[in-house]
Amino acid sequence: MTTDLTEDEMRQALFGSTPGAESVRVAPKQEDLPTVGVRPPASAAKRRAPPGFTPRLRVTLRVGNEFEGETELIVHEADTMSTLQAEQDATKAARKKFRYVELVSIKPIGQ
Repeated sequence: MTTDLTEDEMRQALFGSTPGAESVRVAPKQEDLPTVGVRPPASAAKRRAPPGFTPRLRVTLRVGNEFEGETELIVHEADTMSTLQAEQDATKAARKKFRYVELVSIKPIGQ
């Protein structure tokens, strides 16, 4: 058995013999297709998010300047839906005034 096959022989062995199948391609006729009118949506450009709705989270922190000393609760409101981002923003703001910061809760603000 010979191993020296041409490209055409390999194609014929793999895919079978279909002479002329590649050259016969029929394009759809334009008259067979239904006519569809495309109209740009006029109200799509004017559509926006409802005004006044912003996702907000209320973060409650227990803060203090002494280790295991007096603490107080502060509330920070974040304009995000990510609880991690809200916690980081609140902690960053609290660290400006207080040394020890502990997360108490994160709750969504319902509107």
